[in-house]
Order: sequence, then structure tokens, then C-alpha cells
Amino acid sequence: MLIREATAADWPAIWPFFHRIVTAGETFTYPADLTEDQGREWWLLPAPHRTVVAVDEAGTVLGTAKMNRNHMGNGSHIASASYMVDPAHSGQGVGRALCAYSVDWARAAGYRAMQFNAVVESNVHAVRLYRSLGFEVIGTLPEGFRHPGLGYVGLHIMHLAL
Repeated sequence: MLIREATAADWPAIWPFFHRIVTAGETFTYPADLTEDQGREWWLLPAPHRTVVAVDEAGTVLGTAKMNRNHMGNGSHIASASYMVDPAHSGQGVGRALCAYSVDWARAAGYRAMQFNAVVESNVHAVRLYRSLGFEVIGTLPEGFRHPGLGYVGLHIMHLAL
């Protein structure tokens, strides 16, 4: 697996699984009716932020990550990231590779920590992955997310000192 900078040419490969994940409404706080143009604008970030794709030997996009500062101004020393793995390639280490890559990026860019603002507590695979990489739940917003099947569940705020 290779992780490289995403380009506009990657969007047609990202959009189908991005759209599927967003419309499922189980893991992201994005509106379910997000248009393709909105999705592209929200995901393919300009520098100094970064968007990457994980690809296999044939160049197939397996997943993607966007990395950015969490806040502006006096909070701009904290990074954040979001990840999407094509469900057809889940369980193959793509999410772990993307998350580890983003942590390395944040360290190299001089961020002091990473913070995830809204990790859905019922997304147990993501929570387990982030914990395994050293992130801690530092707070949970009770019933902060309306899951389509589980009803109201918490949103974790997760943190990793760099």
C-alpha cells in the first residue's frame, strides 16, 4: 500500500465510498444530502492542510485521509484528521496506515497534539484503532450524534499529545 497526496483526479474514485459512508449516517456528522461538489470542497483541502489517498499496487484507491489544523489563531498548534476507507477494503489495515501517517504528518509539521472532535462512540472499530495508536477519550458529548439505527449516542473527543 502506498499513501500519497490526493489530486483532483482521485475524486471520482473517492466519491462513491465517500458518498456511501456519508449517506449511511453512522460515523460522520456531515449532512446525508451532501452534494458531490460540497464533498469535494470539504475533503480535498488546500495547503497547508493535506489530503492523501492510500492506493494498492494497481493504483486502486483504498481509502483517504484529510489532515488539518483543528482550530485557527491561538489554537492552531493542534492538528486534526478524518479518515474514510472504502468498505470493500475494510479490515486490511488501510485505516491504521492512514491514521499513523496523519500522526507522523502532524509531528513533522510541528503540531503539539492531535484532537478528534467527533468520534461516534458506537464506531467501535475507529475508537479501538485510535486508542491503539495512543489517543485517549478526554470527553464525551452525551447523545451528541443521532445514529440512524441506534438512536442518540455519544460523540467522543479524542486527544493525542505529540
